[in-house]
Amino acid sequence: MNPPHRAPTSWPDARAIAARAAVKEAAHAAPVMRPLSEALGQVLAAPLAALTDLPPFDTSAMDGWALSGPGPWRLPTGTKGQDHPGILAGHGETAPLPDGHAVRIATGARVPPGATAVLRSEYGTDAGDGWLHASAAHPVVLGQDIRTRGQECRSGDQLLPAGTLVTPAVLGLAAAAGYDELPTVRRPRVEVLVLGDELLTEGLPHDGRIRDALGPMVGPWLRALGAEVVSTRRLADEADAVYAAVAESSADVVVTTGGTAAGPVDHVHPTLRRLGAELLVDGVAVRPGHPMLLARLARESAGSAGDPGSPGDPGSPGDPESLGNTKSPGNPGSPGNSEGAEPPKTTESPERRSRPARHLVGLPGNPLAAVSGLLTLAEPLLRTLTGRPAPDPGPAPLAEAVQGHPRDTRLVPVTFRQDTAVPLRFSGPAMLRGIAVADGLAVIPPGGAKRGAEVDVLDLPWSASATEQPSHRDQARQRTAQATDGEDISPQEGPA
Repeated sequence: MNPPHRAPTSWPDARAIAARAAVKEAAHAAPVMRPLSEALGQVLAAPLAALTDLPPFDTSAMDGWALSGPGPWRLPTGTKGQDHPGILAGHGETAPLPDGHAVRIATGARVPPGATAVLRSEYGTDAGDGWLHASAAHPVVLGQDIRTRGQECRSGDQLLPAGTLVTPAVLGLAAAAGYDELPTVRRPRVEVLVLGDELLTEGLPHDGRIRDALGPMVGPWLRALGAEVVSTRRLADEADAVYAAVAESSADVVVTTGGTAAGPVDHVHPTLRRLGAELLVDGVAVRPGHPMLLARLARESAGSAGDPGSPGDPGSPGDPESLGNTKSPGNPGSPGNSEGAEPPKTTESPERRSRPARHLVGLPGNPLAAVSGLLTLAEPLLRTLTGRPAPDPGPAPLAEAVQGHPRDTRLVPVTFRQDTAVPLRFSGPAMLRGIAVADGLAVIPPGGAKRGAEVDVLDLPWSASATEQPSHRDQARQRTAQATDGEDISPQEGPA
């Protein structure tokens, strides 16, 4: 007997529920210490505080001469200024520089005690008589071209907050600040189950069967959201196969594609009932994608019924390493077929007596509807589990009117042209041609939106954080700032 029909959850409420669903799991997750060489793309689990002053000592900002007092300045005796190597980067502290003297110095070298400024090579003249003269056009200013100790930060200063995505620039900052390894958020392990007897893995469509578009797309999309995709498996439309795959998965999040409606071969809802799962979201008032769902799977003790292997037992079906590496022979529709397996690091799987709560995100089978489900449910859920800050979808004016649904929110692929959001064609639930060239998805309220109306635009993961580029809203802010502000140049150091 089917349960009574439930009214769909509003789109804003569905996203909020998904963001809150794994708060407890995220709060209790232990950080993973990673060497800098392995931390790219991870998320900081704790604030990054400086372990040293930056610079750690006064350094020269330019090649030239370290000066003491007003000029002209006496150069080291018995040498010609250009031939004397002077003070080089990497050398220890040197003897104090007497008043009225100068010595050659390289960029990044430690400034000697007593130095009051650095004169750039192109601004000074050494005539070979043992004296250095500054160009009249470039008078010496106290402290010029000296990077003073602690100019950038002092030891203990917070440089970056928890939740920061580790980019190449963050790695450089961490190294400069004294770090060899970083505390990072454990990536949630996700398994993708692609359902559908009609799906082909290669070749052209034939005999009523079509190519699987979701298998190649969903896993990489989830990785862009910060997940560790341990496996993508294709399952036959068989109730027991779907049940076994969900029940035996040791992933933190299971993502299914297709089978979320109420058709004769839609087995996701029956599977969740058999597992005693709690439906958090069962249908969303959004187009495309309204049959999407989010469920919390029942907690189970390791080794109990329904959990064929302990997470800490290598080689068992529930072990994350065996999950990622096991492939069974057979055609693409067989229950055991997997692809793209990436075994997780064992350092991310601490032993535990019982499973934390796991979650299942059920995506519709139509490709653009599945994208809607990824942005509505999977993205907020994974954002919480990965410790990333909530995005700030910015309003953008529509370049043309967009027809709306009478009751539901619409998500429409758009591209940006001259600071406006241009709706794209090919936005039907089964189409990917529009989203493939989109910059984001415009959130169209029930009833539609007129030309020029400001609507929120959801950034795609590769259009912002995944490429380390600012979102369209950030770009607009930058343009405004550039129009009103000049460059900030330290008075102690001129532009290079």
